[in-house]
Amino acid sequence: MSPMLGIMASASKSVALRIAIAHDVSPYVTAYPWSAGFGTKYTNPVTLPTGTGGGVAFTASGTSIAVAHITSPYVTAYPWSNGFGTKYANPSTLPTGNGYGVAFNPAGNAIALAFETSPFVSTYPWNPGFGTKYANPSTLPTGLGHGVAFNPAGTAIAVAHDVSPYVSAYPFSAGFGTKYADPATLPTGEALGVTFNPAGTAIAVAHAASPYVSAYPWSAGFGTKYANPATLPTATGTSVAWNPAGTAIAITHAASPYVTAYPWSSGFGTKYANPATLPTGVARGVAFNADGSNIAIAHATTPFVTAYPFSSGFGTKYANPATLPTGDAYGVAFI
Repeated sequence: MSPMLGIMASASKSVALRIAIAHDVSPYVTAYPWSAGFGTKYTNPVTLPTGTGGGVAFTASGTSIAVAHITSPYVTAYPWSNGFGTKYANPSTLPTGNGYGVAFNPAGNAIALAFETSPFVSTYPWNPGFGTKYANPSTLPTGLGHGVAFNPAGTAIAVAHDVSPYVSAYPFSAGFGTKYADPATLPTGEALGVTFNPAGTAIAVAHAASPYVSAYPWSAGFGTKYANPATLPTATGTSVAWNPAGTAIAITHAASPYVTAYPWSSGFGTKYANPATLPTGVARGVAFNADGSNIAIAHATTPFVTAYPFSSGFGTKYANPATLPTGDAYGVAFI
C-alpha cells in the first residue's frame, strides 16, 4: 500500500470523547477514549475489517463508525456506543475496489466511499446501515479515489483522485448532481485528500506536487485559487483538515516535519512552528477534535499516531497510547 495514500479525516461537532485510527495490520482499526490524551484501548470489533484500513469516520452523532479498507467488502461499519457494536450488513452493491476514503454527510443519512477502480466513488443512504447505492455520477472522477468529503451543509461532495483534474465536485441531494466545473487553476498533481472548511466557503486539496496543497473559495463551485502558503509543506500532501472554527488549517505530508499548520483567514497565514516532538514517519491523516483544542496525526512508524494540544500552534505532545495501533496508520477521526 502506497505511503502516499490519501485519507480523509473526519471531525464531528459533538464533544470529542473518542479517537479512532485506521491502520495496516490486524485489527485494522483501533479506538480509544479521549480526554486530553489517550485512554485505555477499546476492545476490537468482533468482526474485523478484512484488510488495511485506509480511512475512518464517525457519524456526527457518534452512533456509527465506518472503515474504508483493502479487500472486499472494502468498507466495514459498526454501531458505536462506548465501543464497537455488531457489524452492519455489507452494502448490497459493494465498492468495486480497495477503499481509501470514507465520509458521512453532516446529517448522518448518507455515506460516501472513495476507492481504487471505476466509478471511483460510491454513495449510499445511511439509516443506520447501508441503503441501496445511489446512481454513479454522470461524469465520473477520472481516476483512483483517495479521499472524499461533504460540505457542511451536505449539499456538495468532493473527491480527491489520481488523474487530472485531480479533484471532482458535485452537488449532492440523495445522489450526485451534475459535476461542477473544474478549478481554473488545478492542483498540480495526484490528489490524496480533500476537505471543506466549517463555513462551507472554502475547499482545500492535498496533492503530490509542489505546492502540495491548493485551496479555493467555494460557492457552489470553485473560485479563484488562493495564493500558496509562503512556507510550503515539505513534500507530497496526503491529507488536510481545518479546525472547527475555521481559523487554522493543517496538512500532513511525506517528509519531515510530516505536518504543517497555518492560521487561516481567507487564505494561508504565516506557518506555525513545527511541533517540538515530530510525528515519527510519513503522515497520512489529520484531524482536529470538536472544539479545536487537540490535533492528531496518523503516520508510518511507531507509535503510528501522535497527538498534541492545539491553540495557535502545537503544544507539547501527549503521551502515546498504552496499547499502540498495530501498524502504519492511514486515517484518524475524533468524535
